[in-house]
Amino acid sequence: MMTYCIGILVREGLVMMADTRTNAGVDNISTYRKLRVMEHGPDRIFLCASAGSLSVTQSALSRVALGVTMPDTGEKEQLSEVPTVFRAAQLVGQALSDAKTEIDRVVKDAKVYTDATLLLGGSIGGRRPRLFLIYGAGNFIECQQDTPFLQIGEHKYGKPVLDRMLTHETPIAEAIKIALFSFSATVRSNLAVGLPIDLATVRTGVSDLETIHRIEADDDYYNELDSRWSNALRAAAAAIPLPQYASQPEQELRS
Repeated sequence: MMTYCIGILVREGLVMMADTRTNAGVDNISTYRKLRVMEHGPDRIFLCASAGSLSVTQSALSRVALGVTMPDTGEKEQLSEVPTVFRAAQLVGQALSDAKTEIDRVVKDAKVYTDATLLLGGSIGGRRPRLFLIYGAGNFIECQQDTPFLQIGEHKYGKPVLDRMLTHETPIAEAIKIALFSFSATVRSNLAVGLPIDLATVRTGVSDLETIHRIEADDDYYNELDSRWSNALRAAAAAIPLPQYASQPEQELRS
């Protein structure tokens, strides 16, 4: 799964980040934008990050752009018209499920990877942003205050940083920095994740983009953060005393 995406929901607003790597061979590194502005109207903003099968996610997002026929109403709906972010998650979930079902049917006799997940975040009418993780079957979960982040893709290396440092009260600028720590840990340990990293933020009370930015490999702030974070971890480890049992004589360990 060639990607890592984070959605963070704190009191001040929404932060979403995604890397761009799709292939990571020794002589073949490919990139593709995985964080997109899905809808940007006068009263609403929707952001979507994707992980998994590119064919499935591309098909799903194209369906969203054209409108999705919802089974509970039989009507075609679009993000520009949905009344809530929850309904937007239902719409995008339906599009993802339809896309995966169709591609699974076409490639049923081939061993083709079709799993895909999405992060959908947004705000309507100045209401607080909401954030959802949408699975390939179309079902989803919502980000909550006790764990104010969701991840998709290669998330295991970056999760401990978020668990230790992030709370719902974390300021949005600090949340961006913590997310970059999480990316630094992931990029260091997993070749399948790499820069550039796309970043977008939405401030609570304003249903509009506050920040949209791409962090390239030569980004001065990211490179300084990566270096200082590594040095700080080494210094912290060196400052903690060794465990007493580590210095026991060898014969005691064998007794």
